[in-house]
Amino acid sequence: MWEVLQFEFMRNALFAGILVSITCGIIGTLVVVNRIVFISGGIAHAAYGGIGMAFYTGLPPFLGAALFSFAVSMVMGVASLRDKQRVDAIIGVMWAIGMALGIIFIDLTPGYHVDLMSYLFGSILTVVTMDIWFMLSLNMILILIVFVFYKEFLAVSYDEEFSFVVGIPVRTLYFVLLGMIALSVVMIIKIVGIILVIALISIPPYIAEKYTTSLGKMMILSSVLGILFTLAGLWLSYNYDLTSGATIILVAGLGFFVSLASDFIRRPSTESPS
Repeated sequence: MWEVLQFEFMRNALFAGILVSITCGIIGTLVVVNRIVFISGGIAHAAYGGIGMAFYTGLPPFLGAALFSFAVSMVMGVASLRDKQRVDAIIGVMWAIGMALGIIFIDLTPGYHVDLMSYLFGSILTVVTMDIWFMLSLNMILILIVFVFYKEFLAVSYDEEFSFVVGIPVRTLYFVLLGMIALSVVMIIKIVGIILVIALISIPPYIAEKYTTSLGKMMILSSVLGILFTLAGLWLSYNYDLTSGATIILVAGLGFFVSLASDFIRRPSTESPS
Protein backbone atom coordinates (compact mmCIF):
# COMPACT_ATOMS: atom_id res chain seq x y z
CA MET A 1 0.00 0.00 0.00
CA TRP A 2 2.75 2.44 0.96
CA GLU A 3 4.50 2.34 -2.42
CA VAL A 4 1.45 3.79 -4.15
CA LEU A 5 1.81 6.98 -2.09
CA GLN A 6 4.69 7.99 -4.35
CA PHE A 7 1.98 9.03 -6.83
CA GLU A 8 0.43 12.43 -6.20
CA PHE A 9 -3.04 11.35 -7.29
CA MET A 10 -3.01 8.57 -4.68
CA ARG A 11 -1.88 10.96 -1.93
CA ASN A 12 -4.65 13.36 -2.90
CA ALA A 13 -7.15 10.51 -2.91
CA LEU A 14 -6.01 9.45 0.55
CA PHE A 15 -6.26 12.95 2.01
CA ALA A 16 -9.65 13.50 0.38
CA GLY A 17 -10.93 10.19 1.70
CA ILE A 18 -9.86 11.05 5.25
CA LEU A 19 -11.46 14.51 5.11
CA VAL A 20 -14.72 13.18 3.71
CA SER A 21 -14.77 10.38 6.29
CA ILE A 22 -14.51 12.94 9.08
CA THR A 23 -17.36 14.92 7.55
CA CYS A 24 -19.51 11.81 7.18
CA GLY A 25 -18.72 10.78 10.73
CA ILE A 26 -19.86 14.10 12.19
CA ILE A 27 -22.75 15.04 9.91
CA GLY A 28 -23.79 11.44 9.32
CA THR A 29 -24.17 10.92 13.07
CA LEU A 30 -26.59 13.84 13.26
CA VAL A 31 -28.43 12.50 10.22
CA VAL A 32 -28.84 9.02 11.72
CA VAL A 33 -29.88 10.05 15.24
CA ASN A 34 -32.37 12.57 13.82
CA ARG A 35 -33.73 9.95 11.38
CA ILE A 36 -33.40 12.10 8.27
CA VAL A 37 -31.42 9.70 6.07
CA PHE A 38 -34.07 9.87 3.34
CA ILE A 39 -33.94 13.66 3.29
CA SER A 40 -30.14 13.45 2.96
CA GLY A 41 -30.53 11.11 0.00
CA GLY A 42 -32.98 13.52 -1.61
CA ILE A 43 -30.58 16.44 -1.19
CA ALA A 44 -27.72 14.39 -2.65
CA HIS A 45 -29.59 13.29 -5.75
CA ALA A 46 -31.16 16.69 -6.34
CA ALA A 47 -27.64 18.16 -6.35
CA TYR A 48 -27.23 16.76 -9.86
CA GLY A 49 -29.56 19.49 -11.06
CA GLY A 50 -27.06 22.06 -9.82
CA ILE A 51 -24.23 20.29 -11.61
CA GLY A 52 -26.16 20.35 -14.89
CA MET A 53 -27.03 24.04 -14.48
CA ALA A 54 -23.41 24.85 -13.70
CA PHE A 55 -22.16 23.26 -16.91
CA TYR A 56 -24.88 25.01 -18.90
CA THR A 57 -24.05 28.45 -17.44
CA GLY A 58 -20.28 27.99 -17.33
CA LEU A 59 -19.96 27.95 -13.53
CA PRO A 60 -17.74 25.48 -11.62
CA PRO A 61 -19.79 22.29 -11.26
CA PHE A 62 -19.33 21.94 -7.52
CA LEU A 63 -20.33 25.55 -6.94
CA GLY A 64 -23.54 24.83 -8.82
CA ALA A 65 -24.05 21.66 -6.78
CA ALA A 66 -23.50 23.55 -3.52
CA LEU A 67 -25.94 26.35 -4.34
CA PHE A 68 -28.62 24.07 -5.75
CA SER A 69 -28.40 21.44 -3.01
CA PHE A 70 -28.51 24.15 -0.34
CA ALA A 71 -31.65 25.64 -1.90
CA VAL A 72 -33.24 22.20 -2.19
CA SER A 73 -32.39 21.39 1.43
CA MET A 74 -34.22 24.50 2.60
CA VAL A 75 -37.29 23.62 0.53
CA MET A 76 -37.25 20.05 1.87
CA GLY A 77 -36.93 21.43 5.38
CA VAL A 78 -40.02 23.60 4.98
CA ALA A 79 -41.92 20.71 3.39
CA SER A 80 -40.98 18.29 6.18
CA LEU A 81 -42.20 20.71 8.84
CA ARG A 82 -45.46 21.70 7.14
CA ASP A 83 -46.64 18.32 5.90
CA LYS A 84 -44.98 15.48 7.81
CA GLN A 85 -47.48 12.94 6.49
CA ARG A 86 -46.48 13.51 2.86
CA VAL A 87 -42.85 14.52 3.24
CA ASP A 88 -41.55 11.26 1.74
CA ALA A 89 -43.53 11.90 -1.46
CA ILE A 90 -42.33 15.51 -1.67
CA ILE A 91 -38.71 14.45 -1.21
CA GLY A 92 -39.11 11.74 -3.84
CA VAL A 93 -40.47 14.26 -6.34
CA MET A 94 -37.63 16.75 -5.73
CA TRP A 95 -35.13 13.89 -5.87
CA ALA A 96 -36.39 12.88 -9.34
CA ILE A 97 -36.77 16.45 -10.65
CA GLY A 98 -33.24 17.37 -9.57
CA MET A 99 -31.74 14.40 -11.41
CA ALA A 100 -33.88 15.09 -14.50
CA LEU A 101 -32.92 18.79 -14.55
CA GLY A 102 -29.25 17.89 -14.41
CA ILE A 103 -29.52 15.55 -17.37
CA ILE A 104 -31.56 18.03 -19.43
CA PHE A 105 -29.18 20.94 -18.82
CA ILE A 106 -26.20 18.76 -19.71
CA ASP A 107 -27.98 17.74 -22.92
CA LEU A 108 -28.54 21.43 -23.70
CA THR A 109 -24.89 22.38 -23.06
CA PRO A 110 -23.43 23.07 -26.52
CA GLY A 111 -20.26 21.34 -27.63
CA TYR A 112 -19.55 19.52 -24.39
CA HIS A 113 -20.83 16.33 -22.81
CA VAL A 114 -20.04 15.51 -19.22
CA ASP A 115 -18.81 12.13 -18.09
CA LEU A 116 -21.89 11.14 -16.08
CA MET A 117 -20.06 8.30 -14.34
CA SER A 118 -17.67 10.66 -12.56
CA TYR A 119 -20.58 12.42 -10.84
CA LEU A 120 -22.85 9.44 -10.33
CA PHE A 121 -20.19 7.11 -8.93
CA GLY A 122 -17.39 9.47 -7.91
CA SER A 123 -13.85 10.08 -9.11
CA ILE A 124 -11.62 10.13 -6.04
CA LEU A 125 -8.49 9.48 -8.12
CA THR A 126 -9.00 12.78 -9.97
CA VAL A 127 -8.92 14.91 -6.81
CA VAL A 128 -6.40 17.76 -7.14
CA THR A 129 -4.67 19.90 -4.54
CA MET A 130 -7.25 22.69 -4.87
CA ASP A 131 -9.99 20.16 -4.06
CA ILE A 132 -8.10 19.16 -0.92
CA TRP A 133 -7.93 22.75 0.31
CA PHE A 134 -11.63 23.21 -0.46
CA MET A 135 -12.52 20.07 1.48
CA LEU A 136 -10.30 21.07 4.39
CA SER A 137 -11.89 24.52 4.60
CA LEU A 138 -15.39 23.07 4.47
CA ASN A 139 -14.48 20.48 7.08
CA MET A 140 -13.25 23.17 9.46
CA ILE A 141 -16.46 25.19 9.01
CA LEU A 142 -18.67 22.16 9.70
CA ILE A 143 -16.63 21.06 12.71
CA LEU A 144 -16.73 24.60 14.13
CA ILE A 145 -20.52 24.81 13.78
CA VAL A 146 -21.04 21.43 15.44
CA PHE A 147 -18.56 22.27 18.23
CA VAL A 148 -20.22 25.61 19.01
CA PHE A 149 -23.77 24.20 19.00
CA TYR A 150 -22.95 20.70 20.23
CA LYS A 151 -25.16 20.85 23.35
CA GLU A 152 -28.07 22.23 21.34
CA PHE A 153 -27.73 19.52 18.67
CA LEU A 154 -27.48 16.90 21.42
CA ALA A 155 -30.67 18.12 23.07
CA VAL A 156 -32.64 18.42 19.82
CA SER A 157 -31.48 15.00 18.58
CA TYR A 158 -32.76 13.10 21.61
CA ASP A 159 -35.61 15.21 23.01
CA GLU A 160 -37.04 17.73 20.59
CA GLU A 161 -40.06 18.64 22.72
CA PHE A 162 -37.96 19.36 25.82
CA SER A 163 -35.53 21.41 23.70
CA PHE A 164 -38.41 23.54 22.44
CA VAL A 165 -39.75 24.06 25.96
CA VAL A 166 -36.42 25.25 27.36
CA GLY A 167 -36.01 27.76 24.55
CA ILE A 168 -33.59 26.06 22.16
CA PRO A 169 -34.25 27.24 18.57
CA VAL A 170 -35.23 23.80 17.31
CA ARG A 171 -36.35 24.82 13.82
CA THR A 172 -33.34 27.05 13.25
CA LEU A 173 -30.98 24.21 14.19
CA TYR A 174 -32.91 21.88 11.92
CA PHE A 175 -32.35 24.17 8.93
CA VAL A 176 -28.68 24.63 9.93
CA LEU A 177 -28.30 20.85 9.92
CA LEU A 178 -29.92 20.57 6.49
CA GLY A 179 -27.58 23.27 5.19
CA MET A 180 -24.57 21.38 6.56
CA ILE A 181 -25.82 18.20 4.89
CA ALA A 182 -26.05 20.06 1.58
CA LEU A 183 -22.46 21.31 1.88
CA SER A 184 -21.25 17.87 2.94
CA VAL A 185 -22.88 16.31 -0.10
CA VAL A 186 -20.72 18.49 -2.34
CA MET A 187 -17.61 16.96 -0.76
CA ILE A 188 -18.88 13.40 -0.81
CA ILE A 189 -19.96 13.49 -4.47
CA LYS A 190 -16.32 13.87 -5.49
CA ILE A 191 -15.42 10.68 -3.60
CA VAL A 192 -18.24 8.20 -4.12
CA GLY A 193 -20.67 10.01 -6.41
CA ILE A 194 -24.29 11.03 -6.07
CA ILE A 195 -25.80 7.56 -6.07
CA LEU A 196 -23.60 6.27 -3.23
CA VAL A 197 -23.64 9.35 -0.97
CA ILE A 198 -26.40 8.05 1.27
CA ALA A 199 -24.40 4.90 2.07
CA LEU A 200 -21.28 6.75 3.21
CA ILE A 201 -23.36 9.11 5.36
CA SER A 202 -25.40 6.41 7.07
CA ILE A 203 -23.35 3.19 7.36
CA PRO A 204 -20.47 4.30 9.67
CA PRO A 205 -22.81 6.11 12.12
CA TYR A 206 -25.21 3.15 12.13
CA ILE A 207 -22.39 0.82 13.16
CA ALA A 208 -20.90 3.30 15.63
CA GLU A 209 -24.23 3.81 17.40
CA LYS A 210 -24.12 0.21 18.65
CA TYR A 211 -20.80 0.63 20.43
CA THR A 212 -20.97 4.15 21.88
CA THR A 213 -22.86 5.84 24.68
CA SER A 214 -22.69 9.50 23.66
CA LEU A 215 -23.16 11.63 20.56
CA GLY A 216 -19.54 12.83 20.59
CA LYS A 217 -18.12 9.30 20.84
CA MET A 218 -20.44 8.21 18.07
CA MET A 219 -19.09 10.98 15.82
CA ILE A 220 -15.49 9.98 16.57
CA LEU A 221 -16.03 6.26 15.99
CA SER A 222 -18.03 6.98 12.82
CA SER A 223 -15.14 9.05 11.47
CA VAL A 224 -12.61 6.30 12.31
CA LEU A 225 -14.77 3.65 10.64
CA GLY A 226 -15.20 5.87 7.58
CA ILE A 227 -11.43 6.29 7.32
CA LEU A 228 -10.88 2.53 7.62
CA PHE A 229 -13.50 1.78 4.97
CA THR A 230 -12.00 4.40 2.66
CA LEU A 231 -8.42 3.13 3.07
CA ALA A 232 -9.49 -0.47 2.52
CA GLY A 233 -11.60 0.49 -0.51
CA LEU A 234 -8.75 2.48 -2.05
CA TRP A 235 -6.32 -0.38 -1.53
CA LEU A 236 -8.67 -2.92 -3.12
CA SER A 237 -9.57 -0.65 -6.03
CA TYR A 238 -5.89 0.04 -6.76
CA ASN A 239 -4.81 -3.61 -6.58
CA TYR A 240 -7.74 -5.06 -8.51
CA ASP A 241 -8.45 -2.16 -10.90
CA LEU A 242 -11.95 -1.48 -9.56
CA THR A 243 -14.03 1.70 -9.39
CA SER A 244 -12.88 3.41 -6.19
CA GLY A 245 -16.18 4.89 -5.00
CA ALA A 246 -18.14 1.67 -5.46
CA THR A 247 -15.39 -0.37 -3.78
CA ILE A 248 -15.35 1.94 -0.74
CA ILE A 249 -19.11 1.51 -0.37
CA LEU A 250 -18.90 -2.27 -0.74
CA VAL A 251 -16.31 -2.37 2.04
CA ALA A 252 -18.60 -0.21 4.20
CA GLY A 253 -21.50 -2.50 3.32
CA LEU A 254 -19.46 -5.51 4.42
CA GLY A 255 -18.83 -3.76 7.73
CA PHE A 256 -22.57 -3.13 8.01
CA PHE A 257 -23.47 -6.80 7.56
CA VAL A 258 -20.70 -7.89 9.93
CA SER A 259 -22.20 -5.61 12.60
CA LEU A 260 -25.65 -7.11 11.96
CA ALA A 261 -24.23 -10.62 12.21
CA SER A 262 -22.49 -9.80 15.49
CA ASP A 263 -25.81 -8.53 16.88
CA PHE A 264 -27.53 -11.73 15.82
CA ILE A 265 -24.83 -13.88 17.40
CA ARG A 266 -24.78 -11.94 20.67
CA ARG A 267 -28.56 -11.64 21.09
CA PRO A 268 -29.34 -15.23 22.21
CA SER A 269 -26.68 -15.07 24.91
CA THR A 270 -28.05 -11.82 26.36
CA GLU A 271 -31.70 -12.84 26.37
CA SER A 272 -32.99 -14.46 29.56
CA PRO A 273 -34.45 -17.95 29.19
CA SER A 274 -38.22 -18.20 29.19
